[in-house]
Amino acid sequence: MASVDLKSVTQPVGIIRMIATILACICFSLVASAGHVASSYWAWCMFSWCFCCFFTLLIVILEFTTVNTKMPFAWEDFTAAHAILASLLCLSTSIIYPAFFTCGTCNRQIGATVVSWVCLALYVGEVVLTRLRLRSTGQTNGFLSTLPGIMKILETFIACIIFMSMETPQYSGSPPMQWCVAVFSLCFVFAIILVLLSLAQLTSFIPFSFDKLTIVYNILATVMYMTAMVLWPLYSFSIRQNNSQLVRNHDKLVVVTVMAVFNFIVYTLDTMYAIRLVFCISNDVYSSFIFKNTSVWNIHSSTRSKSTLSKIHCPPATKFRPS
Repeated sequence: MASVDLKSVTQPVGIIRMIATILACICFSLVASAGHVASSYWAWCMFSWCFCCFFTLLIVILEFTTVNTKMPFAWEDFTAAHAILASLLCLSTSIIYPAFFTCGTCNRQIGATVVSWVCLALYVGEVVLTRLRLRSTGQTNGFLSTLPGIMKILETFIACIIFMSMETPQYSGSPPMQWCVAVFSLCFVFAIILVLLSLAQLTSFIPFSFDKLTIVYNILATVMYMTAMVLWPLYSFSIRQNNSQLVRNHDKLVVVTVMAVFNFIVYTLDTMYAIRLVFCISNDVYSSFIFKNTSVWNIHSSTRSKSTLSKIHCPPATKFRPS
């Protein structure tokens, strides 16, 4: 039977989560009351605020009822990843919404923008407090709380921005552009799979090294994003000149290009760090482990030799008596 944990809502992290839930709900309500806009960017902002509000409220309820202790995954890792993702979502909405949907006399839109920035500050504060708490308690971070995990979250987030900025006329009838869409989609799907496997702690059931699998995936994704980074602006610019609809959506083409470059950089850094972590640091740790154990064995052998020699009793020397 679930019990109630009042400490979860009276600690600084719990208070921040409750305030962030209320502010995300206020953002959603203000924008919804201002009227619907037929735009993928508007839908993204509404989704981001709904996502932050719902999952933050869910985390507060689960921790308050102590149901989180019965979850089949690493709860601390999940909450840390959620805080990072919510920070990225609020950052994107705080930039996108005022850039496309706010004017000087739009009071509700301006209010939603201000509240969104405050919500971003709260989620960043949660990230900082969570990491400080883990350091002070000496707890081991999960995958999503480490640098490779944060990079995976960032890769999937940037891919979502790319999907939001793409439209069917941009790539229909163009094989190079369709290849770019395939690159974005495949890398996004495999990154989500790796994140879910790590979060559910299922990596031990894989019959081969999960770290090396991640390195192979990162290398392939980096090469694929390199091709998309070149092909997308090259062919989208040539197609845009002959398509009046794409001329009006020039900003979205630029956003896809810039985000593809950013994701290529993130995948490159992720690959370099993973290779260093697996092949360099692991070898150094193994070498130090071997050296340490070898030294201990030598000391132990030397001690045993001395103790053995001390146990050998030689007969006392007899004095020579001349006849």
